[in-house]
Parts: sequence; structure tokens; C-alpha cells
Amino acid sequence: MTVIIKKCRREDLQILQEISIETFNYTFKDQNSPENMKAYLEKAFSSKQLEVELSNISSEFFFIFLNEEIAGYLKVNMNDAQSENVGNESLEIERIYIRYKYHRKGLGKHLFNKAMEIALRQNKQRIWLGVWEKNASAIDFYKKMGFVQTGVHSFYMGDEEQFDYIMTKSLI
Repeated sequence: MTVIIKKCRREDLQILQEISIETFNYTFKDQNSPENMKAYLEKAFSSKQLEVELSNISSEFFFIFLNEEIAGYLKVNMNDAQSENVGNESLEIERIYIRYKYHRKGLGKHLFNKAMEIALRQNKQRIWLGVWEKNASAIDFYKKMGFVQTGVHSFYMGDEEQFDYIMTKSLI
């Protein structure tokens, strides 16, 4: 099993969009209305939106490859790219998205370790993320990685207000 992590480039926009829609839809379609899913996917993963995110110097995307196939990706945010105003001493993991056929192969941990590497290299004091309160498997994964719940924030799926747990891991 060969695992490689490579930084995404603007030329990768189409495959990034495909993976984003595929993984988000797979993970959340059964708990949300088709209308809200469609509205969210069109807004969050439009070519224009992803191009803006890829162009932001305070965000980084990384593909993870398993045996030369793209299995998913990581998105981290620093400074003003973070989705909450938590300060420049923090790094946000905005997305760890793994395609379904690659679940349970340890790839999420590889991407988490990549985020840790970035945070430590940049002397960040903490890593944080938002995870949907109903995504029990992700919450369990983050707890195993040393995160604790430190808050809650609103997340809109179409016109429906939902809640993400804010989970934080101290690095000092």
C-alpha cells in the first residue's frame, strides 16, 4: 500500500470539485433533504468557489493518493482564511474528505498528520475544526486524535440551520 500526499494546484480544480461533491453527498445525503443538499453543493463546491479557495494564500489543499489513485483530500486554513475568528496562532482543518471506497484504510490519519506537520512548522498553538453534531464516526476519529469539544457554531445546509461542534487540539 503506497500512500502519497501532494499539494493541489489550480489545475486540479475539476477533480477537487468531483471529490468534494462525491464525498459530501455520500456522507450527508441520507440526513438532509435533496433540496438542501443541492443548494449546498452548488454553493460550496462551485468552480468559482473552489477557485477562490485554491487562490487564497492562507489556505492549502492536499490530495492523498493510495496506490496512485486519488483517494481524497485535506484542506487547512490559517490566519484570515479560518471560518471562525480564533486568531493567527491556530490552524483550521476545514476538510478531511476520503472517498467511500478508501474508508477504513488509515488515510484520514495520514491527512491529519499532514495538518499537524503544517501547524508545527508554522508554530501554531492549536488545531481546530468544525464537525457536524450528527457525524458520530468523524467525532470519534477526532477524539482519538486528541481533540476535545470547545464550542458550537451554526452551519447552514441550504435553508436549514444545523450545528457543528468546534473541536480543538492543543499543540503546546
